[in-house]
Amino acid sequence: MTEYWCEYAWLPGGVAEGVRIAVSGGIITAVDRGGPPRGTVLAGLTVPGMANVHSHAFHRALRGRTHGERGTFWTWRATMYHLADRLDPDTYHRLARAVYAEMALAGYTSVGEFHYLHHGPGGTRYSDPNAMSAALVAAAQEAGIRICLLDTCYLTGGPGRPLEGVQLRFGDGDAQSWAERVDAFRPERPDVRVGAAAHSVRAVPPEALSTVAEWSRQARPVAGGRPEPTAPLHVHLSEQRGENEECLRVHGQTPTELLHRTGFLGVNTVAVHATHLTENDMSTLGSARVRVCFCPTTERDLGDGIGPARRLADAGVRLCLGGDSHAVVDAFAELGALELNERLAAEARGRFTVDELLTAATDHAALGFPDVGGLEPGAQADLVTVNLESVRTAGAAPGGVPLVASAADITDVHVAGRPIVRDGVHTRIERPAAELAAEIRRLVGGVSGRLM
Repeated sequence: MTEYWCEYAWLPGGVAEGVRIAVSGGIITAVDRGGPPRGTVLAGLTVPGMANVHSHAFHRALRGRTHGERGTFWTWRATMYHLADRLDPDTYHRLARAVYAEMALAGYTSVGEFHYLHHGPGGTRYSDPNAMSAALVAAAQEAGIRICLLDTCYLTGGPGRPLEGVQLRFGDGDAQSWAERVDAFRPERPDVRVGAAAHSVRAVPPEALSTVAEWSRQARPVAGGRPEPTAPLHVHLSEQRGENEECLRVHGQTPTELLHRTGFLGVNTVAVHATHLTENDMSTLGSARVRVCFCPTTERDLGDGIGPARRLADAGVRLCLGGDSHAVVDAFAELGALELNERLAAEARGRFTVDELLTAATDHAALGFPDVGGLEPGAQADLVTVNLESVRTAGAAPGGVPLVASAADITDVHVAGRPIVRDGVHTRIERPAAELAAEIRRLVGGVSGRLM
């Protein structure tokens, strides 16, 4: 058994001082308050590990390289496609390994990788059709964090339009071929899940949406042989107004209504972005008990708009958070932006409590890890410790620290009791920043290279 003594810890009932956490086999076995320091001392505020529910790891190579000219979401997408065309299993593994290490340093202990870059140039399958998936899983394991590989079905370039160009690397031809390929990928590890995703209603026809949803709800064994009755099921939803307009024109329904009609919405569904919704859409999502994953820093970077987070929560939708394009990798920035965006949109303060924000930031159940995200007996021992003496946090009340801290304030990260970050240094990857710089330089052709 290992013991940790936390100066402050964010327990299910709020912040407590002088907390002892006992861990055995990666699981928290006891939490006691008010005792003297013993075991490993974690100075500062210790919170549960964060969940990056929506990630596109390769987008990290775009950071700082798409702002030289004016453009739209769609011109940004063209730049992203140009990058995607340069990746193979080896380069993707090296890039993702460094990206996941950056996430660990930022307090993320699980990642949901929304993965659609499946095949080689022109759509040619690799000898292992899941080579790109395997590269991402290996990268996460080496970086020391859990991964839910959200294998994404991507079949069309829009309603009635075939895939073209780099999009050919995303497609499996039809939903049944997608399902057969995903079925063959079975990494039997407790820190890995395989989930399903439909890219969007513009990339997956209605009949295929039903196939993807059905696949996610078939029981499959996970590590240890126990059955997992449902797999996480994710989808991009109403990120852009143009997506809504096209869906209404072609199907006579909003994207939410189309997902509901095809049986896609349920308790295992996570709708990503959900920025431009009708009142009926919000009611439908709440009635289906779905989750909505907001990605505030990316939505801001792409000019998507501000989604109706408070109204969705009031409708019964469970909220979670993701880093998406990794314009920023900072769990505190995401949870703070959820509140601050709401304040701007509503012209009012106090839209969410800090506890609500931290609950959204630690929703590992959205990725198929329901026993992660709390400092309580029976939970996996994911501990993230924040320095209370930095220039950002000095003088702040511990209960307000999540709104003022940044990733730079994180000193220690444990994943299932394993030390992954110690004193601000990754314990497994010696120089993540150097790895990021080297791999991105190779991908874009030089330190000053641009992808635009």
